[in-house]
Amino acid sequence: MQDELTNAFLKTAVTAARRAGEIIIKNLGRLSASDVQTKQAFDFVTKVDRWSESVILQTIQEKFPSHSFLAEETLKQADTGTYRWIIDPLDGTTNYIHGYPVFSVSIALECRGEIIAAVVFDPLRDELFHAVRGSGAFLNDQEIRVSGTAALAGSLIATGFPFKAKDMIDLYLSAFRKIFFEVSDIRRAGSAAIDLAYVAAGRCEGFFELNLGPWDMAAGSLLITEAGGTVTDFGGGSDFLSTGNIVAGNDHIQPEVLAMIRNIFSGSVDK
Repeated sequence: MQDELTNAFLKTAVTAARRAGEIIIKNLGRLSASDVQTKQAFDFVTKVDRWSESVILQTIQEKFPSHSFLAEETLKQADTGTYRWIIDPLDGTTNYIHGYPVFSVSIALECRGEIIAAVVFDPLRDELFHAVRGSGAFLNDQEIRVSGTAALAGSLIATGFPFKAKDMIDLYLSAFRKIFFEVSDIRRAGSAAIDLAYVAAGRCEGFFELNLGPWDMAAGSLLITEAGGTVTDFGGGSDFLSTGNIVAGNDHIQPEVLAMIRNIFSGSVDK
């Protein structure tokens, strides 16, 4: 019975993500200046973010009206019940505004503080990453696993810049420099949800970033753990959804990246 219920949750999340993806693709390249607003310095929201979020909320609420929601743009409810949906309707808004082709929809379901279902959808490439706790991670219904690369020197690491916390840039660049000289290369795509999904699919070996929102990480974190990887905060604990600071990767690379991060950020940020 529980498996049937969880599968119903996932099916609804997939439907919601695909409906949002249709809106995102339909409006790509059609935004005017009046369609873009500034939430805070260097942090933007568009009418497409709001339309996408609206269709996601409507799709889920029709099926599960008693559930609560933590959605980036419009609805931030306290976790008052058993289930809470954590939603980023358009992760990579700045990319989307500029026509840079990396953005996604991220939907996760939390049950009593634990993520139990996740969807990350890349509508441009029609790549739908999904997972249910205890059942593995998948890309378009093909099971995925994290990379088996064991050496830092052969690893590709993804990251994001702290554009909403520019006071942290010096520490961040110290970490970037340290990691850069140990790994094969570093990528900055502009959508944390995509980065995490790519770690789960073995397309890169690790990911680190600070000052993210829970909606940026919730779905991707389950994808990675279900694909055999590890996700922690900067202190090596499990509070990344609260602190906004995350280190993820396969079981060989993640501990090494974490060690470098901890050495540089120790005492400077919440774990």
